[in-house]
Amino acid sequence: MGRNKKDTRGKNGGDAKGEGGEALGGKQYRKELKRLHVELVKLQEWVKLKGLKICVVFEGRDGAGKGGTIKAITERVSPRVFRVVALPAPTEREKSQMYVQRYIRHFPAAGEVVIFDRSWYNRAGVERVMGFCTKDQAKAFLGAVPGVEKAMVDSGILVIKYWLEVGADEQTRRLRDRIDDGRKIWKLSPMDVESYTRWDDYTQARDDMFAATHTAWAPWHVVDSNDKERARLNIIHHLLSLVRYKAPKGRKIELPKRKKPRPSRARELQATPVPEKY
Repeated sequence: MGRNKKDTRGKNGGDAKGEGGEALGGKQYRKELKRLHVELVKLQEWVKLKGLKICVVFEGRDGAGKGGTIKAITERVSPRVFRVVALPAPTEREKSQMYVQRYIRHFPAAGEVVIFDRSWYNRAGVERVMGFCTKDQAKAFLGAVPGVEKAMVDSGILVIKYWLEVGADEQTRRLRDRIDDGRKIWKLSPMDVESYTRWDDYTQARDDMFAATHTAWAPWHVVDSNDKERARLNIIHHLLSLVRYKAPKGRKIELPKRKKPRPSRARELQATPVPEKY
């Protein structure tokens, strides 16, 4: 239950490494990811069949790989079962509410897996470090949240919490990559730039969060995310290991015969076609 004292600061970029330290090539990564995607579909069907309620929380520093991991989990499953929640900054009305109130309405119902891309733990991290809450508010949150999560578990929700741990050098490389890539620049907010200078403050906030909220009913799972591809595979494999699911009974699917086509006739579509530029 104590804090995680390891703080990865080395130069941790480079090629992904597989079991035993060998390089994990793109072909091998895609092959393993495909296998895990099949298992996620089996899990999805089991969740629907048994009415399970699963809540997955992803936390970590900016650039730790939360978004890419969530995309890897959800790209082959139904968004009606696997729901991703990424809330914006609270409104003035939400600021006046009980802190966790705006998160509670997103908790899973039967047959759902809800994934939080950042969560109520914003109060223990960014809000504390950037001064959006007082020290007393952050302390009160850390004292209260284990009870909230115990209530979630007692109501039948499986709470799974992941912290993606990225080293300082690798974080710098990824954030610089966002600056130079027009597809990623939207990921780098003024808040991210400001918080980049506060590495040690975030380290202390992380350690305090672990010490207060790593419980038997909702433990933190720490993932080395300096190698993004391997981290994604490890997380999906671990997530699958936490739920006792069975493959659904196989059902043979065959396409029925189409009805006999009617005699063809010229027909002008009442719609505007998209220009074929490519």
